[in-house]
Amino acid sequence: MSRRVLIVTHGGRPEAVAALSEAVRELTTAGFEVALHDDDLAESFGDHMAAARAREGVTESEVVMVLGGDGTILRAAELTHGTGVPLLGVNLGHVGFLAESERDDLRHAVRRLAARDYAVEERAVVDVRVHLPGEAEPMTGWALNEATVEKARRERMIEVGIAVDGRPLSSFGCDGVVVSTATGSTAHAFSAGGPVMWPEVDGVLLVPLSAHALFARPLVIGPRSTYTVKVLERSPVGGVLTCDGRRRIDLPVGSQVEVRRGALPLRFARLSPAPFTDRLVSKFSLPVVGWRELAAKRPEQQGPVRQAPAPQGPEQGTEHEKEE
Repeated sequence: MSRRVLIVTHGGRPEAVAALSEAVRELTTAGFEVALHDDDLAESFGDHMAAARAREGVTESEVVMVLGGDGTILRAAELTHGTGVPLLGVNLGHVGFLAESERDDLRHAVRRLAARDYAVEERAVVDVRVHLPGEAEPMTGWALNEATVEKARRERMIEVGIAVDGRPLSSFGCDGVVVSTATGSTAHAFSAGGPVMWPEVDGVLLVPLSAHALFARPLVIGPRSTYTVKVLERSPVGGVLTCDGRRRIDLPVGSQVEVRRGALPLRFARLSPAPFTDRLVSKFSLPVVGWRELAAKRPEQQGPVRQAPAPQGPEQGTEHEKEE
């Protein structure tokens, strides 16, 4: 029985087309059956990918290989969510935090895949339930990185109430609220001033966006707790909920969004045993050596410092000069 790989890529980029050609050639040579995903995937709220998963044969694939940046990996995650099939990301973007391999290592990645020389890592997602005014049943969705509630109009603040496990915690005006997984802590939540969470941290992070409040700090709750974000009746504008920057739904005043850790994690194929700390340093180009240490080493690298000659006035000449 042949092994199968499904490839998802950003078809509009020349570098992606070139990488796709090489990936197909290398995978075919290694004995894989290769399928290409040719759909732009869902951008509506919820999880409507059952037909696409069946059509693409996701569950028959050993891995879904993604050629692109984090945005393309988030697209591919819509295909693999709930299937247990791991994603293998080859970075063609800028940071590529979710990717496991770089473009130059594509051939090596295929060899490792063919040898089954890879590990599978699970990443938690969040489940999202939206209660709209006048609707009896909630709408459901999910996110790998984050679920973000933002104001629907840029010129006004949105008024939200925050609760944890059904208990009111705070309310304030703001530009929005980011509710993030540990995986997403290096994405939107990080740019909003939230902390970086290591992937094994089993918690859910909330980061207010430009909140007008005394108590509006990032929060982290445990895996069995639930955030509720309500668009308050006094809010001058409604909101918009976006999951992973893709799937969105409008939130009229009075809407409630519940976010908790999901039951079905996403799986990633990992080629490197390097710890997350090394990935963090590499992707963000963090200065492991501080500027003070660099400054201290600089004189040593330049050799001994020569002392400039003292200025010589009329009274400071050599003995010969004085005699003259």
